[in-house]
Amino acid sequence: MPRLADHEQRRRQIAEAVWRIASTRGLEDVSLRKVAAEAGVSLRLVQYYFGTRDDLLLGALEILNADAGESIRAGLGPEEDATPREVLRAMLAGMLPIDDERRTRYLVHLAYFVRSLADPGLASAFSAAPPELERLTADLLAWGRDRGEVAPDLDLMPEAEVLLASVDGLQTSIILGQRTPEAALALIDHQLDRLFSRANVAT
Repeated sequence: MPRLADHEQRRRQIAEAVWRIASTRGLEDVSLRKVAAEAGVSLRLVQYYFGTRDDLLLGALEILNADAGESIRAGLGPEEDATPREVLRAMLAGMLPIDDERRTRYLVHLAYFVRSLADPGLASAFSAAPPELERLTADLLAWGRDRGEVAPDLDLMPEAEVLLASVDGLQTSIILGQRTPEAALALIDHQLDRLFSRANVAT
């Protein structure tokens, strides 16, 4: 087991070097040699763990996506008494780039997005996350509906898609300085108030 842990730690160390370069200089500046220097390891070690440059970019994206999923799940917390609205708010708020880690993750995703437009391999990995998030969001709305907190006739998947599309826009506006994190959170609350309004639930 220690050897497996060391293996994963090395892959992460190299992936994080990719992210640092991508978030500041873009993916076009990522090379095996530059990543090795940034990670403080040998070129041969980078090649051993990831092979080619394309494999390195794809592997680093897969680790980034896994991290994002873990971060969202961690943000939901173990609160047994949390309501569907509270859980959904925690998830959406956790996607906003309001600290250094999430800001870097968002910038790296942007760099990958631009690259994926001309790279089918990256495009496939890059597009895997949104459907999973949409299903999770729809499931949380369904939980609210089952508790009588969301209208019974609400079309869950379109509402989930709208919520996540709104967060996508809020991410960009925070990065550009157009909105403060507080203003973005207020807009998320506005959307959730609309969906979880008791006035929408038939009695």
